[in-house]
Amino acid sequence: MRAAAGESYTRGVAATQTAQISVLIVDDEKPARDELAYLLKGFAEIRVVGQGKNGLEAVALIKEHAPDLVFLDVQMPGLDGFGVLRKLVERRLPVPHVIFATAYDSYAVHAFEVNAVDYVLKPFDRERIAKAVERARRTLEARSSTSDRLETLLDQLAAPKTSAPEKLVLRVAGRLLLVSSDEIVCATIEEGVINVSTREIEGVSNFRTIEELQTALDSQSFWRPHRSHLVNINHIKEVVPWFKSSYMLRMADRRQSEVPVSRTQTRRLRELFKL
Repeated sequence: MRAAAGESYTRGVAATQTAQISVLIVDDEKPARDELAYLLKGFAEIRVVGQGKNGLEAVALIKEHAPDLVFLDVQMPGLDGFGVLRKLVERRLPVPHVIFATAYDSYAVHAFEVNAVDYVLKPFDRERIAKAVERARRTLEARSSTSDRLETLLDQLAAPKTSAPEKLVLRVAGRLLLVSSDEIVCATIEEGVINVSTREIEGVSNFRTIEELQTALDSQSFWRPHRSHLVNINHIKEVVPWFKSSYMLRMADRRQSEVPVSRTQTRRLRELFKL
């Protein structure tokens, strides 16, 4: 009986070892990476193989380690989480399973559109991480076809460009006006109200959050330089150097709105305009 129990224990250990999931963590904020790595230590089946602080590092680390699973931040300067998947598809690199990490639940729909296993909100919660890990384990055990997922990703990653609405409704002086999305210069949220400016008019959007508005617009043209602001990069009139190596954007709307660039988005600004 003891021998049988020992053999059973050995088989159990072997099974645990073979069932390990290699994981990569990518987030531009070190505290978020550290918190997630700490939480994942509590799962015997998880083996963290690396950490990256931006999208370009993510692509390189995925190529190097070929992880089973990536906890991938959505919002990062330069190449964001969705951009990482586009790069992998473009370069025909192996696409791992992905759990998106974000501070905004409005990204959930887009996350699942690109075939993500799950998404988790910051700050991280151990119980929620456990559910995401379990979901990833079941997905990996199902052994979904990489070629099928590549084809799906190619189709779904192309979708945002064609699905952006051509017209948006703005409330202006009691009227509901339709404006083309490419006419939008910038948008700002203040006390829960989103004000949108075009070159000619200003009005209030019926979207509830900046995140929802951003998701509805062309991701190639619209950029969020600050938590409370969204801009159309095609309507930036001037980049104004500000104090402590920061910048302000002067927009091409009627009142030449000034939009701050947050510290975390300064790198993206430099990449956009080769500063």
